[in-house]
Amino acid sequence: MNRRFLRNAAIPAAVLSLALAACGGQSEGSSSGSGGDTALSGEIVVDGSSTVQPLTAAAGELFKQENPDVNVSVGTAGTGGGFEKFCIGDTDISDASRAIEA
Repeated sequence: MNRRFLRNAAIPAAVLSLALAACGGQSEGSSSGSGGDTALSGEIVVDGSSTVQPLTAAAGELFKQENPDVNVSVGTAGTGGGFEKFCIGDTDISDASRAIEA
């Protein structure tokens, strides 16, 4: 694999990992004041680069294992198509295998 491919795949994967990590996790000493744990539910919609899709799908599966009431859908509209969907609010995360073009 060439360095450019690895860099282009690693950046969106890192962003997705951080986003998913921020949504989950628990601290033993934290208290929400509600007297119990709150389960996550809802949907995360991701679309974009087919190059990044395998990484996003794997991260989504891991997230779903920890949060079974969250549906994670991953599409492959391409980098440009993913950004178009993101800009109109159809997706939560956009996968990209190249820089954003204006």
